[in-house]
Amino acid sequence: MAGDRLARARLMRMTATRLLVGIPLLLAMLFVPAGTLDYWQAWAYLAIIVVSMTFALRFLFRNSPELLERRMRMKETEPRQKWVVRIGAPCFVATYLLCGFDRRFAWSSVAAEQVLLADLVVVLSYIFIFQAFKENRYASRIVEVVPGQKVIGSGPYAIVRHPMYLGVSLMCMFSPLALGSVLAMLPALLMVPLLVVRILNEEDVLMRELEGYRDYMKKTRCRLVPGIW
Repeated sequence: MAGDRLARARLMRMTATRLLVGIPLLLAMLFVPAGTLDYWQAWAYLAIIVVSMTFALRFLFRNSPELLERRMRMKETEPRQKWVVRIGAPCFVATYLLCGFDRRFAWSSVAAEQVLLADLVVVLSYIFIFQAFKENRYASRIVEVVPGQKVIGSGPYAIVRHPMYLGVSLMCMFSPLALGSVLAMLPALLMVPLLVVRILNEEDVLMRELEGYRDYMKKTRCRLVPGIW
């Protein structure tokens, strides 16, 4: 019991640290290049992200701490995944910085109703990702197969084999619009082919190491987009 309490306390510290670092960093990436706090699109977007993230983390901490611990892992072991991270991280940062600069210099514009529609897609994407977390407690941040892992084919996993990445793809595509920028979609869209590379490599690992995954692939044909791929 004492060991469990220590483990949960450590997990809580790790989670709190990520939030205390991540949220101010996101604020800085948006508002420093914008040069103003008068950026309502960013405030609305941040509210969605913070509320959604807080709800998900609280749920996982209470109901699936082992999954939350897996989501804290950052160090990839697969060589291709390391390249995905090296390329994807600058694209991620560039997207938010470009949104801020676009707010300052008005290089592009998005109508208010389109911003709100994009906000809705971001919310729905996060809900879809959360449903994947609820269904699959093996959904590690890094590509790995852990002892005792089983194939999950229910819930969103009955629709596509990688529902979490579908949600992430939608968030990548619509976050710039939610932040009032068309121009920032350029680095954001680069995240999609990177996710495709990640998925293909992940499936190689799962076919090799996870019993029953090949049968699951026959049942759920599409990887990311229902009826297409």
